[in-house]
Amino acid sequence: MRFLKNKSLIAGVVVVLAIVAMAMWPESIEVSAAKVGQGPMQVTLDEDGETRIRDKFVVSAPVAGRLQRIELEPGDSVVSGKTVVARLSTADAPLLDPRMRGELSAAVEAARAAVGQARAEFDRATAELMRARTTLQRQQELMKAGAIAADNLDAAETAVATAEEARKAAEFAVSRSEYELQLARARLQAPAPAGRAVEVVAPVNGVILKRLRESESIVPAGEPLLEIGEPGRSEIVADFLSTDAVRIQPGSAVLIEGWGGSEPLKGRVRRVEPAGFMKISALGVEEQRVNVLIDFDEPSAAKRLGDGYRVEVRVVVWSEDNVVKAPVGALFRRGNDWAVFVIDGEQVRLVITELGQRNDEDAQIIKGLSPGQTVVLHPPDTLTDGARIRVRSTP
Repeated sequence: MRFLKNKSLIAGVVVVLAIVAMAMWPESIEVSAAKVGQGPMQVTLDEDGETRIRDKFVVSAPVAGRLQRIELEPGDSVVSGKTVVARLSTADAPLLDPRMRGELSAAVEAARAAVGQARAEFDRATAELMRARTTLQRQQELMKAGAIAADNLDAAETAVATAEEARKAAEFAVSRSEYELQLARARLQAPAPAGRAVEVVAPVNGVILKRLRESESIVPAGEPLLEIGEPGRSEIVADFLSTDAVRIQPGSAVLIEGWGGSEPLKGRVRRVEPAGFMKISALGVEEQRVNVLIDFDEPSAAKRLGDGYRVEVRVVVWSEDNVVKAPVGALFRRGNDWAVFVIDGEQVRLVITELGQRNDEDAQIIKGLSPGQTVVLHPPDTLTDGARIRVRSTP
Protein backbone atom coordinates (compact mmCIF):
# COMPACT_ATOMS: atom_id res chain seq x y z
CA MET A 1 0.00 0.00 0.00
CA ARG A 2 2.84 2.34 0.93
CA PHE A 3 4.57 1.39 -2.36
CA LEU A 4 1.54 2.41 -4.39
CA LYS A 5 1.32 5.67 -2.48
CA ASN A 6 5.00 6.48 -3.18
CA LYS A 7 4.58 5.57 -6.81
CA SER A 8 1.62 7.95 -7.16
CA LEU A 9 3.65 10.70 -5.48
CA ILE A 10 6.57 10.22 -7.88
CA ALA A 11 4.25 10.28 -10.89
CA GLY A 12 2.68 13.51 -9.66
CA VAL A 13 6.12 15.13 -9.23
CA VAL A 14 7.11 14.09 -12.73
CA VAL A 15 3.91 15.60 -14.18
CA VAL A 16 4.48 18.86 -12.29
CA LEU A 17 8.10 19.04 -13.44
CA ALA A 18 7.02 18.41 -17.03
CA ILE A 19 4.42 21.19 -16.83
CA VAL A 20 7.01 23.59 -15.35
CA ALA A 21 9.58 22.64 -18.03
CA MET A 22 7.05 23.20 -20.78
CA ALA A 23 6.12 26.58 -19.33
CA MET A 24 9.74 27.69 -19.03
CA TRP A 25 10.83 26.23 -22.39
CA PRO A 26 11.67 29.18 -24.72
CA GLU A 27 9.31 29.67 -27.62
CA SER A 28 10.76 29.43 -31.09
CA ILE A 29 11.00 32.69 -33.09
CA GLU A 30 9.65 32.76 -36.63
CA VAL A 31 12.23 34.12 -39.10
CA SER A 32 12.84 34.39 -42.84
CA ALA A 33 15.84 32.66 -44.32
CA ALA A 34 18.08 32.84 -47.38
CA LYS A 35 20.99 30.85 -48.78
CA VAL A 36 24.58 32.01 -49.03
CA GLY A 37 25.37 31.86 -52.75
CA GLN A 38 28.37 31.82 -55.03
CA GLY A 39 28.58 33.41 -58.45
CA PRO A 40 29.05 36.69 -60.32
CA MET A 41 28.63 40.01 -58.55
CA GLN A 42 28.99 43.64 -59.55
CA VAL A 43 28.81 47.03 -57.90
CA THR A 44 27.22 49.89 -59.84
CA LEU A 45 26.65 53.60 -59.43
CA ASP A 46 23.12 54.46 -60.54
CA GLU A 47 21.88 57.82 -61.83
CA ASP A 48 19.39 59.34 -64.26
CA GLY A 49 20.77 60.41 -67.63
CA GLU A 50 19.68 62.12 -70.82
CA THR A 51 20.47 61.34 -74.43
CA ARG A 52 21.82 63.98 -76.75
CA ILE A 53 23.08 64.04 -80.31
CA ARG A 54 26.80 64.70 -80.32
CA ASP A 55 26.98 66.89 -83.43
CA LYS A 56 24.14 69.32 -84.02
CA PHE A 57 24.11 71.82 -86.88
CA VAL A 58 22.02 74.95 -86.88
CA VAL A 59 21.02 76.05 -90.38
CA SER A 60 20.85 79.84 -90.51
CA ALA A 61 19.59 82.24 -93.14
CA PRO A 62 22.56 82.96 -95.44
CA VAL A 63 21.10 86.33 -96.45
CA ALA A 64 18.48 88.75 -95.23
CA GLY A 65 15.14 88.40 -96.97
CA ARG A 66 11.63 87.05 -96.81
CA LEU A 67 11.58 83.50 -95.52
CA GLN A 68 8.94 81.28 -97.09
CA ARG A 69 7.02 78.89 -94.87
CA ILE A 70 9.17 75.89 -93.90
CA GLU A 71 7.25 72.70 -94.68
CA LEU A 72 9.76 70.27 -93.19
CA GLU A 73 8.88 68.92 -89.76
CA PRO A 74 11.00 67.47 -86.94
CA GLY A 75 11.90 63.89 -87.82
CA ASP A 76 12.09 64.43 -91.59
CA SER A 77 15.27 63.13 -93.20
CA VAL A 78 17.55 65.43 -95.19
CA VAL A 79 20.43 64.72 -97.58
CA SER A 80 23.55 66.82 -97.62
CA GLY A 81 23.67 69.21 -100.56
CA LYS A 82 20.35 68.01 -102.02
CA THR A 83 17.43 68.58 -99.65
CA VAL A 84 16.13 72.16 -99.74
CA VAL A 85 15.34 73.04 -96.13
CA ALA A 86 14.33 76.69 -96.62
CA ARG A 87 13.71 79.32 -99.31
CA LEU A 88 14.24 83.06 -99.05
CA SER A 89 12.94 85.60 -101.54
CA THR A 90 15.56 88.11 -102.52
CA ALA A 91 15.11 91.86 -102.66
CA ASP A 92 15.58 94.00 -105.75
CA ALA A 93 19.06 94.99 -104.71
CA PRO A 94 21.82 92.41 -104.44
CA LEU A 95 21.72 90.74 -101.03
CA LEU A 96 25.46 90.22 -100.82
CA ASP A 97 27.38 93.47 -100.76
CA PRO A 98 31.16 93.43 -101.25
CA ARG A 99 31.82 93.57 -97.54
CA MET A 100 29.52 90.64 -96.81
CA ARG A 101 30.93 88.64 -99.71
CA GLY A 102 34.44 89.29 -98.43
CA GLU A 103 33.49 88.15 -94.95
CA LEU A 104 31.85 84.99 -96.25
CA SER A 105 34.82 84.27 -98.50
CA ALA A 106 37.11 84.65 -95.50
CA ALA A 107 34.86 82.28 -93.57
CA VAL A 108 35.20 79.71 -96.37
CA GLU A 109 38.98 80.02 -96.29
CA ALA A 110 38.97 79.70 -92.49
CA ALA A 111 36.81 76.59 -92.76
CA ARG A 112 39.14 75.17 -95.41
CA ALA A 113 42.11 75.80 -93.11
CA ALA A 114 40.25 74.09 -90.28
CA VAL A 115 39.77 71.04 -92.53
CA GLY A 116 43.51 70.94 -93.18
CA GLN A 117 44.27 71.26 -89.49
CA ALA A 118 41.80 68.48 -88.63
CA ARG A 119 43.31 66.19 -91.27
CA ALA A 120 46.80 66.85 -89.95
CA GLU A 121 45.59 65.99 -86.45
CA PHE A 122 44.05 62.80 -87.86
CA ASP A 123 47.38 61.85 -89.47
CA ARG A 124 49.16 62.51 -86.18
CA ALA A 125 46.66 60.39 -84.25
CA THR A 126 47.04 57.59 -86.82
CA ALA A 127 50.81 57.67 -86.39
CA GLU A 128 50.46 57.58 -82.61
CA LEU A 129 48.14 54.57 -82.90
CA MET A 130 50.60 52.71 -85.13
CA ARG A 131 53.38 53.43 -82.66
CA ALA A 132 51.24 52.27 -79.72
CA ARG A 133 50.35 49.04 -81.52
CA THR A 134 54.02 48.40 -82.31
CA THR A 135 54.94 49.00 -78.67
CA LEU A 136 52.17 46.64 -77.53
CA GLN A 137 53.40 43.90 -79.88
CA ARG A 138 56.93 44.34 -78.54
CA GLN A 139 55.70 44.23 -74.93
CA GLN A 140 53.69 41.07 -75.64
CA GLU A 141 56.80 39.36 -76.98
CA LEU A 142 58.80 40.48 -73.93
CA MET A 143 56.01 39.28 -71.67
CA LYS A 144 56.14 35.82 -73.23
CA ALA A 145 59.87 35.78 -72.53
CA GLY A 146 59.28 36.90 -68.94
CA ALA A 147 61.38 40.03 -69.41
CA ILE A 148 58.82 42.60 -68.22
CA ALA A 149 56.21 42.98 -65.54
CA ALA A 150 52.48 42.61 -66.22
CA ASP A 151 51.99 46.31 -65.43
CA ASN A 152 54.08 47.26 -68.44
CA LEU A 153 51.87 45.14 -70.71
CA ASP A 154 48.71 46.67 -69.17
CA ALA A 155 50.14 50.14 -69.77
CA ALA A 156 50.82 49.30 -73.42
CA GLU A 157 47.27 47.97 -73.90
CA THR A 158 45.86 51.13 -72.29
CA ALA A 159 48.01 53.26 -74.58
CA VAL A 160 46.59 51.44 -77.64
CA ALA A 161 43.01 51.94 -76.43
CA THR A 162 43.69 55.64 -75.76
CA ALA A 163 45.30 56.07 -79.18
CA GLU A 164 42.32 54.42 -80.88
CA GLU A 165 39.91 56.80 -79.15
CA ALA A 166 42.10 59.76 -80.08
CA ARG A 167 42.08 58.63 -83.71
CA LYS A 168 38.27 58.35 -83.63
CA ALA A 169 38.01 61.84 -82.16
CA ALA A 170 40.32 63.16 -84.88
CA GLU A 171 38.22 61.44 -87.54
CA PHE A 172 35.07 63.05 -86.14
CA ALA A 173 36.86 66.41 -86.10
CA VAL A 174 37.68 66.01 -89.80
CA SER A 175 34.03 65.26 -90.59
CA ARG A 176 32.85 68.21 -88.54
CA SER A 177 35.30 70.63 -90.19
CA GLU A 178 34.27 69.41 -93.65
CA TYR A 179 30.61 69.96 -92.78
CA GLU A 180 31.45 73.46 -91.53
CA LEU A 181 33.26 74.13 -94.80
CA GLN A 182 30.15 73.06 -96.71
CA LEU A 183 28.05 75.33 -94.50
CA ALA A 184 30.38 78.26 -95.16
CA ARG A 185 30.21 77.63 -98.91
CA ALA A 186 26.42 77.48 -98.73
CA ARG A 187 26.40 80.91 -97.08
CA LEU A 188 28.58 82.25 -99.87
CA GLN A 189 26.13 81.05 -102.48
CA ALA A 190 25.40 83.90 -104.86
CA PRO A 191 21.90 85.37 -104.41
CA ALA A 192 19.39 84.73 -107.15
CA PRO A 193 18.24 87.58 -109.35
CA ALA A 194 15.66 89.93 -107.96
CA GLY A 195 12.27 88.32 -107.48
CA ARG A 196 13.63 84.78 -107.31
CA ALA A 197 14.22 82.61 -104.21
CA VAL A 198 17.48 81.63 -102.58
CA GLU A 199 17.39 77.94 -101.68
CA VAL A 200 19.10 76.81 -98.51
CA VAL A 201 20.18 73.16 -98.72
CA ALA A 202 21.04 70.79 -95.88
CA PRO A 203 24.76 70.95 -95.02
CA VAL A 204 24.80 67.38 -93.58
CA ASN A 205 22.91 64.10 -93.73
CA GLY A 206 20.51 63.60 -90.86
CA VAL A 207 17.04 64.49 -89.62
CA ILE A 208 15.35 67.70 -88.58
CA LEU A 209 15.60 68.02 -84.80
CA LYS A 210 13.93 71.39 -84.28
CA ARG A 211 12.13 73.84 -86.52
CA LEU A 212 13.14 77.21 -85.13
CA ARG A 213 11.19 79.15 -87.77
CA GLU A 214 7.96 77.97 -89.38
CA SER A 215 5.78 80.79 -90.67
CA GLU A 216 6.69 83.19 -93.46
CA SER A 217 8.54 86.22 -92.14
CA ILE A 218 11.35 88.69 -92.78
CA VAL A 219 14.59 87.38 -91.29
CA PRO A 220 18.04 88.94 -91.03
CA ALA A 221 21.17 87.20 -92.21
CA GLY A 222 22.31 84.61 -89.70
CA GLU A 223 18.82 83.96 -88.27
CA PRO A 224 18.61 80.32 -87.03
CA LEU A 225 16.03 78.36 -89.02
CA LEU A 226 16.48 74.65 -88.36
CA GLU A 227 18.53 72.29 -86.22
CA ILE A 228 19.84 69.15 -87.94
CA GLY A 229 21.52 66.13 -86.40
CA GLU A 230 22.24 62.46 -86.93
CA PRO A 231 20.40 60.28 -84.38
CA GLY A 232 22.81 57.40 -84.90
CA ARG A 233 25.55 59.45 -83.24
CA SER A 234 23.94 59.91 -79.86
CA GLU A 235 25.49 59.85 -76.42
CA ILE A 236 24.23 59.91 -72.85
CA VAL A 237 25.15 62.55 -70.30
CA ALA A 238 24.55 61.80 -66.64
CA ASP A 239 25.61 63.95 -63.71
CA PHE A 240 27.02 62.05 -60.71
CA LEU A 241 28.04 63.27 -57.28
CA SER A 242 31.70 64.23 -57.36
CA THR A 243 32.39 61.64 -54.62
CA ASP A 244 31.02 58.96 -56.97
CA ALA A 245 32.57 60.35 -60.16
CA VAL A 246 36.09 59.75 -58.83
CA ARG A 247 35.31 56.00 -58.83
CA ILE A 248 34.31 56.00 -62.51
CA GLN A 249 36.98 55.39 -65.13
CA PRO A 250 36.79 55.83 -68.93
CA GLY A 251 35.97 52.49 -70.49
CA SER A 252 33.77 51.30 -67.60
CA ALA A 253 30.81 49.18 -68.69
CA VAL A 254 27.35 50.75 -68.37
CA LEU A 255 23.87 49.23 -68.24
CA ILE A 256 21.20 51.51 -69.72
CA GLU A 257 17.74 50.90 -68.29
CA GLY A 258 14.45 52.72 -68.01
CA TRP A 259 14.55 53.75 -71.68
CA GLY A 260 11.24 52.11 -72.59
CA GLY A 261 12.40 48.72 -73.79
CA SER A 262 12.19 45.37 -72.04
CA GLU A 263 15.93 44.65 -72.13
CA PRO A 264 18.71 46.95 -70.89
CA LEU A 265 21.07 48.46 -73.45
CA LYS A 266 24.84 48.37 -73.08
CA GLY A 267 27.23 51.28 -73.17
CA ARG A 268 30.66 52.38 -72.08
CA VAL A 269 31.99 55.49 -70.35
CA ARG A 270 33.81 57.71 -72.81
CA ARG A 271 34.76 60.61 -70.59
CA VAL A 272 34.46 61.94 -67.07
CA GLU A 273 34.50 65.71 -67.38
CA PRO A 274 37.27 67.35 -65.32
CA ALA A 275 35.13 70.24 -64.03
CA GLY A 276 32.20 69.89 -61.67
CA PHE A 277 29.25 72.17 -61.04
CA MET A 278 26.83 72.89 -58.23
CA LYS A 279 23.27 71.58 -58.44
CA ILE A 280 20.37 71.97 -56.05
CA SER A 281 18.76 68.62 -55.25
CA ALA A 282 15.03 68.02 -54.93
CA LEU A 283 15.44 68.40 -51.16
CA GLY A 284 17.12 71.77 -51.55
CA VAL A 285 20.64 70.50 -50.78
CA GLU A 286 23.62 71.92 -52.66
CA GLU A 287 25.54 69.13 -54.39
CA GLN A 288 28.72 69.10 -56.44
CA ARG A 289 28.02 67.19 -59.64
CA VAL A 290 30.21 65.95 -62.50
CA ASN A 291 29.02 65.08 -66.01
CA VAL A 292 29.85 61.59 -67.26
CA LEU A 293 29.59 60.98 -71.02
CA ILE A 294 28.50 57.51 -72.14
CA ASP A 295 28.56 55.95 -75.62
CA PHE A 296 26.27 53.16 -76.82
CA ASP A 297 28.00 49.87 -77.62
CA GLU A 298 25.72 49.34 -80.63
CA PRO A 299 24.90 52.21 -83.05
CA SER A 300 21.50 50.62 -83.71
CA ALA A 301 20.61 51.15 -80.06
CA ALA A 302 21.41 54.85 -80.32
CA LYS A 303 18.99 55.20 -83.26
CA ARG A 304 16.14 53.92 -81.11
CA LEU A 305 16.43 56.95 -78.84
CA GLY A 306 16.12 60.56 -79.88
CA ASP A 307 17.58 63.75 -78.50
CA GLY A 308 16.79 64.60 -74.89
CA TYR A 309 15.32 61.20 -73.92
CA ARG A 310 15.45 60.19 -70.25
CA VAL A 311 17.29 56.98 -69.32
CA GLU A 312 18.66 55.32 -66.20
CA VAL A 313 22.34 54.40 -66.25
CA ARG A 314 24.22 51.96 -64.03
CA VAL A 315 28.00 52.35 -64.25
CA VAL A 316 29.87 49.20 -63.23
CA VAL A 317 32.73 50.19 -60.89
CA TRP A 318 33.57 46.65 -59.68
CA SER A 319 32.73 43.13 -60.84
CA GLU A 320 33.87 39.55 -60.21
CA ASP A 321 32.73 36.31 -61.82
CA ASN A 322 32.93 34.01 -58.79
CA VAL A 323 32.48 35.30 -55.25
CA VAL A 324 30.77 34.10 -52.09
CA LYS A 325 27.87 36.44 -51.43
CA ALA A 326 25.10 36.86 -48.87
CA PRO A 327 22.01 39.08 -48.87
CA VAL A 328 22.65 42.47 -47.26
CA GLY A 329 19.39 42.02 -45.35
CA ALA A 330 21.05 39.28 -43.30
CA LEU A 331 23.92 41.49 -42.09
CA PHE A 332 23.95 43.56 -38.90
CA ARG A 333 26.51 45.31 -36.78
CA ARG A 334 28.06 43.64 -33.74
CA GLY A 335 30.47 46.18 -32.31
CA ASN A 336 32.88 47.13 -35.09
CA ASP A 337 32.24 43.90 -37.00
CA TRP A 338 29.56 42.59 -39.34
CA ALA A 339 27.67 39.51 -38.19
CA VAL A 340 24.94 37.13 -39.33
CA PHE A 341 22.80 34.44 -37.74
CA VAL A 342 23.43 31.04 -39.34
CA ILE A 343 20.59 28.53 -39.05
CA ASP A 344 21.78 25.23 -37.58
CA GLY A 345 18.86 22.85 -37.31
CA GLU A 346 16.23 24.53 -35.10
CA GLN A 347 18.70 26.98 -33.58
CA VAL A 348 20.76 29.95 -34.79
CA ARG A 349 24.44 30.56 -34.38
CA LEU A 350 26.06 34.03 -34.36
CA VAL A 351 28.90 34.25 -36.89
CA ILE A 352 31.25 37.21 -37.35
CA THR A 353 32.06 37.85 -41.02
CA GLU A 354 34.51 39.88 -43.05
CA LEU A 355 32.97 41.75 -46.00
CA GLY A 356 34.33 42.94 -49.31
CA GLN A 357 32.28 44.83 -51.87
CA ARG A 358 28.57 45.53 -51.45
CA ASN A 359 25.66 46.52 -53.66
CA ASP A 360 21.97 47.02 -53.00
CA GLU A 361 21.23 43.30 -52.83
CA ASP A 362 24.33 41.29 -51.91
CA ALA A 363 27.58 41.61 -50.01
CA GLN A 364 30.83 39.85 -50.83
CA ILE A 365 31.88 37.49 -48.04
CA ILE A 366 35.64 37.33 -47.53
CA LYS A 367 35.60 35.18 -44.41
CA GLY A 368 33.05 33.59 -42.10
CA LEU A 369 30.49 31.95 -44.40
CA SER A 370 30.45 29.19 -46.99
CA PRO A 371 28.18 28.69 -50.02
CA GLY A 372 25.03 26.76 -49.19
CA GLN A 373 24.70 27.91 -45.58
CA THR A 374 21.32 29.30 -44.53
CA VAL A 375 21.19 32.70 -42.81
CA VAL A 376 18.41 34.68 -41.16
CA LEU A 377 17.00 37.58 -43.16
CA HIS A 378 16.26 40.79 -41.26
CA PRO A 379 16.86 39.24 -37.80
CA PRO A 380 14.71 40.77 -35.03
CA ASP A 381 16.31 42.45 -32.03
CA THR A 382 15.06 39.64 -29.77
CA LEU A 383 17.06 37.01 -31.63
CA THR A 384 20.15 35.85 -29.72
CA ASP A 385 22.90 33.31 -30.21
CA GLY A 386 21.54 29.79 -29.67
CA ALA A 387 17.88 30.84 -29.84
CA ARG A 388 15.30 28.39 -31.17
CA ILE A 389 13.69 29.39 -34.45
CA ARG A 390 11.29 28.19 -37.07
CA VAL A 391 11.68 29.25 -40.68
CA ARG A 392 8.75 31.17 -42.10
CA SER A 393 7.32 29.42 -45.12
CA THR A 394 7.51 31.41 -48.35
CA PRO A 395 4.25 31.89 -50.28
